[in-house]
Amino acid sequence: MHLLALGLNHETAPVKLRERVAFGPDVMGEALDDLAKSRIATEAAILSTCNRTELYCGNTRINRERVVGWLSAHAGLGEGDLSRSLYVYPDEQAVKHAFRVASGLDSMVLGEPQILGQMKDAFQRASAAGTTGKVFNRLFQHTFSVAKQVRTDTAIGSSPVSVAYAGVSLASRVFADLSSLTVLLIGAGETIELVARHLKEQRVRKLIVANRSVERARRLAEAVDCQAIALAEIPDRLHQADIIVSSTASTLPILGKGAVEGAIRQRRHRPIFILDLAVPRDVESQVGELPDVYLYTVDDLQGVVEQGRDMRERAAREAESIIDLQVVRFMRWMRSLESEPVIRTFRGRVDDIRKEELDKARARLARGGEPEQVLEQLARDLSNKFAHHPSQQLKQADMEGNPGLLSAARKLFGL
Repeated sequence: MHLLALGLNHETAPVKLRERVAFGPDVMGEALDDLAKSRIATEAAILSTCNRTELYCGNTRINRERVVGWLSAHAGLGEGDLSRSLYVYPDEQAVKHAFRVASGLDSMVLGEPQILGQMKDAFQRASAAGTTGKVFNRLFQHTFSVAKQVRTDTAIGSSPVSVAYAGVSLASRVFADLSSLTVLLIGAGETIELVARHLKEQRVRKLIVANRSVERARRLAEAVDCQAIALAEIPDRLHQADIIVSSTASTLPILGKGAVEGAIRQRRHRPIFILDLAVPRDVESQVGELPDVYLYTVDDLQGVVEQGRDMRERAAREAESIIDLQVVRFMRWMRSLESEPVIRTFRGRVDDIRKEELDKARARLARGGEPEQVLEQLARDLSNKFAHHPSQQLKQADMEGNPGLLSAARKLFGL
């Protein structure tokens, strides 16, 4: 079987094009079924996220143009418009690409862990649709195993590479257990959403999102399962927050020294961790002078982020070595599949000879033949029949000057 990985991602296509090519969960099963029925692929899986859409296809003969045509039809685009943004990886390159994607080496944020879960979802959907078989079952299980090894044996996911991740990591050092704390998020943009998702991964149960547009706050709250409030409600809720993370586009501070001072009094001097990720700053600098307040800004985190990127890049180089080795192992298994039909046919032919000669031997015994003579005849006939065709082919090879077959026979029969 031949393999093909074909798709586009955040590096090759703008978001407008990625949106056109995306597959929602409601159409995934139908799309996989169509891929199989059109005979473009005997085995197939589709990975579709906000940053990439990829088709993984397996067939005895892969036709790249048909796959591109099928994807173009799905997106309602001309093949030329789509082809300019596509990458195509055949066979061994397809395997390597799958391993790299699952390990986070092909992600917008190097080493991000979410993609592995998304690949597992893609495989489960394909399995449920009946478009995976022996090869893809092995390919994806091997892919998940490689991704796990990369995370275990390298530091690819241990260092922060965004201010959002760095801030949550810093908070986890200040507080032994984040899960029982209340977190107030001010803003509803991409940075705050990232912070919210990182906090959810730390099992934080109580999140409050405050934003000038309450509707936008509600949309984020629905996405991460938390409470939404208006900015005007912050003074009444500030004392509840153990952690405050702010990232707005405001030109004036959102939090002043007086408001935080009042919250500290209400909290009876239990500490507050404040992370100001906005530029210009959302929190007055004087807030950092208050006792029981830990205030950090983007500048405080930048060094952590840069160090984290360097560490992940070093880990990525180690991960590439792991992946290269695992690609070789998988391709060895793939090549071993080519011998299976030959082995099955050979064993079937041997079994047919065995049955035929055994029937003859039983017939001789039934006619009163001496058991010893019948056994001798059975052994002689079996050995003659097993050796007849190979012997003829070896003689022919010798006459034709084909030393390759003679050498292969020595290896095959242990001569």
